[in-house]
Amino acid sequence: MLIRRERALTAVEIMLDVAFHAGRAGTVSAADLAERLGQARRGLEPLLQILARTGMLDSIRGPRGGYRLGRPARDITLAEIAATMTEAQAPPGEANAGPAASLGAIADAAWLAADQAAVEALRAVTLEDLVRRAVAAGLRRPTMEPVSYAI
Repeated sequence: MLIRRERALTAVEIMLDVAFHAGRAGTVSAADLAERLGQARRGLEPLLQILARTGMLDSIRGPRGGYRLGRPARDITLAEIAATMTEAQAPPGEANAGPAASLGAIADAAWLAADQAAVEALRAVTLEDLVRRAVAAGLRRPTMEPVSYAI
């Protein structure tokens, strides 16, 4: 998981943006997400599709469509988001042969231990925790304006 940090961090930013700006009631468009995150929309689309396939996001079609959380923010951990991104990009395993296999196994074990410690730390943090931190830092959530029609 540590090697693909950028992709996992971008996915966490996407999920936090959706939780902060839309939650489970409203929607956030891919264009708005890309603009706020300073990313190209084309680059975010594959990540949005993965998050939607796993049920973390719901994809809503139509003129007021976009993305919203698939589950409550309190039920989605950062470890789950990161795991979704790393599993989608995991390279096929290679079998080592010869004396290098034992050195590789030692290095792999050390890397795995560090990775597990990171996963445990990320399991303790939910999207709801991050939304609270954002509000405490002074970020303002958008207010939903009532729709009024005049004929």
